[in-house]
Amino acid sequence: MNKAELVDAIASETKLSKTDARKALDGFIDAATKALKKGDRVALVGFGTFGVTKRAARTGRNPQTGKAIQIKAKKVVKFKAGIELAGKVAK
Repeated sequence: MNKAELVDAIASETKLSKTDARKALDGFIDAATKALKKGDRVALVGFGTFGVTKRAARTGRNPQTGKAIQIKAKKVVKFKAGIELAGKVAK
């Protein structure tokens, strides 16, 4: 499902116009991005939790040459599904 399809689904489920659904989705994305950038978690009860973790620097390999390369440390976004979402997907 891409963003346009998600906007259509939100609009039909909530009886909002597509414009309002797009604004709501964009608002959620902006707010979640700002929170994650500050290092906060975004927890949606029943759905899941978004959080930021640090990935340590490590040595990797260039697949074309096989030469060892150094990969820098960085922050990555992680998502952990909530119990309700995991249960519904598993059915």
